[in-house]
Amino acid sequence: MAQSHGDRLSAVDASFLAQERANSHMHVGAVLIFEGPAPAYDDFLNHIRSRLHLVPRYRHKLAFPPLETGRPIWVDDRNFNLEYHVRHTALPQPGSEEQLRALAARIHSQRLDRAKPLWETWLVQGLERGRFALISKSHHALVDGISGVDLMTVLFDATPIPQVAPHEGEPWTAAREPGPLQLAARGVKGLARLPFELAGGALSAATHPAESLDVVKEALEGIGEVAWAGLNPAPETPLNVPIGPHRRLSFVRNDLNDLKLVKNTLGGTVNDVVLTVVAGGLRRWLRARGVRTEGLELRALVPVSVRAKDQHHELGNRIVVMRGPLPVYVEDPVARLRVVRQAMDGLKESKQAVGAEVITGLEALAPPTILAQASRLQFSTRLFNLLVTNVPGPQFPLYVLGRELEDLFPVAFLPENQSLAVAIMSYNGRMDFGLLGDYDALPDLEELGDALKDSLEELVVAAGGRKPKRRRARKLEPA
Repeated sequence: MAQSHGDRLSAVDASFLAQERANSHMHVGAVLIFEGPAPAYDDFLNHIRSRLHLVPRYRHKLAFPPLETGRPIWVDDRNFNLEYHVRHTALPQPGSEEQLRALAARIHSQRLDRAKPLWETWLVQGLERGRFALISKSHHALVDGISGVDLMTVLFDATPIPQVAPHEGEPWTAAREPGPLQLAARGVKGLARLPFELAGGALSAATHPAESLDVVKEALEGIGEVAWAGLNPAPETPLNVPIGPHRRLSFVRNDLNDLKLVKNTLGGTVNDVVLTVVAGGLRRWLRARGVRTEGLELRALVPVSVRAKDQHHELGNRIVVMRGPLPVYVEDPVARLRVVRQAMDGLKESKQAVGAEVITGLEALAPPTILAQASRLQFSTRLFNLLVTNVPGPQFPLYVLGRELEDLFPVAFLPENQSLAVAIMSYNGRMDFGLLGDYDALPDLEELGDALKDSLEELVVAAGGRKPKRRRARKLEPA
């Protein structure tokens, strides 16, 4: 589907705008580390400019209908300036990864300006051992994890030789921005269509009664399971405290083969292993803080993409959320994996994801004020302790202007009263974790990263493998 001037935000996309607060920023992104020296800023700008026509949404800003007559609309930004969105900076010597994390944390501590297209990319030179980095940042209303992987095709090449874009996409002329009356009319038109959409659904049900009854039954069961989950709040932990606007970042490097070894030997999926690693790391971290873990089971909010394969090229969010268990009370790593497997298998067989998608569909029918309340309920901090998101990435090397991408650390977001989010992404045989923490609540975020490494190590050893090497940034051969 084309990303056109005048597109209305979906209910899910609009909900991410509604959830944003001064201390809770709803943007996501990544820190990407490359081998070799940074390209010249002008060359990098021209590289992006030549491909912007492939993602028109990057030139769109939000327009809000007056009096909340409808969800916001994407419109061309007539004042679009690529230099505003693509920043250029350098690390002071020695250019350590600690300095890079501090810079990325400061960037992700600042909200995006809603008067402009909702994204930024920072070109960072001066990283130690002759490397450079990119720091990306996009509002969750713009893109979710799965479509975010596809967006890399705009910036990246699969070969060291940059591919020529089909056309330069320049010059670009912005469409006229609709005025208040036009925006109001579009909002009213959208509300007026709802009865016909509902009538179309009723007609479909009348012509296929048996099929429709099965769908309704499954949907009601799903809504019931979501409601039951909501009546069982997550436990109180040091992770669930009021947060400020400032952030910390920590990187954890892993090899994908280590997680596959555990999966193949002990059973489950790679995602089951990931959740088990997170549970084991949190167990160690909580106990180091003096928190008793006996009988304690944390709850992770796990986004699940419902994007069809033929929709992977589209922007916007096609996700629902499930609440997966993190059994920090289990000491033995193999038993912990077994508990996670059984629980996740139960969730997959349950109707929780169906119920969540039905609720999302109902939100699409709601006026903006009701939608805002519903979205806050979906992300109620009573229901989970932390966000854990795992996105599969490409298993081959990627390049920007001939420079190979070495590491890709995803960055998630912190809802209100959530001081930790764990984002995981596989890429080219690696499985990198990006830990995002509130600056004041998690001064020991690095210790949590070490605990996650220890948690994977004990699983690999239990699976009969050797202790994983603590993978650091690859050293370049001296010239």
